[in-house]
Amino acid sequence: MATEAREDAHRMCPARRLAISSASTPSRRSTSSCSGQAHSKARCSSRQNSAELSQLRLATIRSRSPGSANSMKARSAGYRKAIAYLRKADPVIDEVISKVGPFNLTLRTAGTHFDALLRSIVYQQLSGKAAATIHGRVLLLFNPEAPLPPQILNASHEQLRGAGLSTQKASYVRNLAEHTLNGSLRVESLHELNDEAIIAALTQVKGIGRWSAQMFLMFRLGRLDVLPDLDLGVQKGIQLAYRMRKLPAPKKVLEVGGKWAPYRSIGAWYMWRVLELPPSTFKGPRPRSTKPSQRVD
Repeated sequence: MATEAREDAHRMCPARRLAISSASTPSRRSTSSCSGQAHSKARCSSRQNSAELSQLRLATIRSRSPGSANSMKARSAGYRKAIAYLRKADPVIDEVISKVGPFNLTLRTAGTHFDALLRSIVYQQLSGKAAATIHGRVLLLFNPEAPLPPQILNASHEQLRGAGLSTQKASYVRNLAEHTLNGSLRVESLHELNDEAIIAALTQVKGIGRWSAQMFLMFRLGRLDVLPDLDLGVQKGIQLAYRMRKLPAPKKVLEVGGKWAPYRSIGAWYMWRVLELPPSTFKGPRPRSTKPSQRVD
């Protein structure tokens, strides 16, 4: 789980570029084979169509992005405030921030919430490149200009398996579409709910657990006070930064992360980054506050 989360922070756009590249290769071959043959233009166009649909689906997803220059500026200002807060609240996270550097989490805001959840299911337990290839093949199955949920339910199990989904993931994707269509998951208004309500709504879908829902909150919606206590990367980061002998249990993660509220998402991000530093970085005594009166409650 931690590996996928770390990839999320660095692979937002590259993953989509890989999917586009994978989908576009057949189009180049078909164009080459048909060049110079005027009588076969229609047939050539037909062969290119499926690959172009995949590219169009990805382009459509990007065009639906709710982000804006103003929201990005506001978010950056909020991040600066959060970092200042964390530095005062916890001397250990202050040390980590100094060693890791600026906070640069990139949100995956492109497309609809359904698009993002579909991608999340496809990417589970796969490397970025393999997941991007399968994701591109899945999108090839559908009309990019039409809603995905009904198309997914109309697709056969064999079609989903043929795109590279495991039997289990094919059932998860169908279940996501079913919940969306029957109204039990109002997917495109999820951002209007609070964090716990979103987790409750998403975890009714097979294949989406609490951890996956937390990743949606952090990397899709940009919620700032999410602490994935079950995440192995966060646990290991805390163990190193706080000089613990044993891997902290989820209860201990929540206790340590309590100091970071209401910016626990940023604290978790820094714990993931701790794992990218040399092992000797956090040797020696743990930093302690010398000015308890200035601690931020």
